Amino acid sequence: MNQTQTETTSADARKFRNVLERQIESAIREMRRSTGALAFSGFAAGLNVSFGALFMAVALTFSPGFESDLVKQFVLANASAVGFLLVMLGQTELFTAHTTMAWLPVFSGHADLRELGRLWLIIYVTNLVGCALFAGLVALVGPSLSIVDPSAFGTLANALLPYSGPTILLSGVVAGWLMGLATWLAAASRDTVGEIVAVWIVTAGIGFAPFHHALLGTTEVLGAMFLGQGVTLAEFGHFLLWTTVGNVVGGTVFVALLNYGQIAYGDTPDEVDVESID
Repeated sequence: MNQTQTETTSADARKFRNVLERQIESAIREMRRSTGALAFSGFAAGLNVSFGALFMAVALTFSPGFESDLVKQFVLANASAVGFLLVMLGQTELFTAHTTMAWLPVFSGHADLRELGRLWLIIYVTNLVGCALFAGLVALVGPSLSIVDPSAFGTLANALLPYSGPTILLSGVVAGWLMGLATWLAAASRDTVGEIVAVWIVTAGIGFAPFHHALLGTTEVLGAMFLGQGVTLAEFGHFLLWTTVGNVVGGTVFVALLNYGQIAYGDTPDEVDVESID
């Protein structure tokens, strides 16, 4: 390798390291926030991501017959991405983003599992509360405004529920993986436009399949339940358990661990240097 190639490789490694350090610093700040601040942020994220489910249901209501399944999934994918974009640009705390980001300071030795568990618990519970309340709001006003047909939420729920636990888990792994990539790419983006494009493209992939996402899916499934589409509490619990585990595995293993490993076990000898944070 000549000198120019070596300098280019070193520059790329420094850029990657800078993204990692920013992610670690951000995660440490979140871990040190008060319980109340995290709870409000998590609640807001649950509400915001739910707009993706609402817009998917509106699309199905206004266009009950798509010319093809491909067109239908493309429309739903872009509708679902709106919710994720609101969360990411609004800087609210979504559990599936922290399944990636919050592991990084644990891997680097700047935080421990107790701090990780506290963050996860607060964000996860408040995300779910926000999603549930949003689903209830949609059930109250959606049909009255003629913007949501109950069968639209039934269609969304039926795309997530009739699967075995292992199948949902693997689908959840992919969704968690994509969500982790969206978080990472947003941090690596140099401007707001780049962040929007990265988040939109990656998260649209979750809705296109659709893959199982614990929070967006909660709004879809509970919306169907509240609108009388025959969804039971047991079905919701089955969905939520397997999806959550899959999302955690996807974000932890395929994004946080692999990206951190590139630095910890890479060719560059420098250690990750995180500045002290007040």
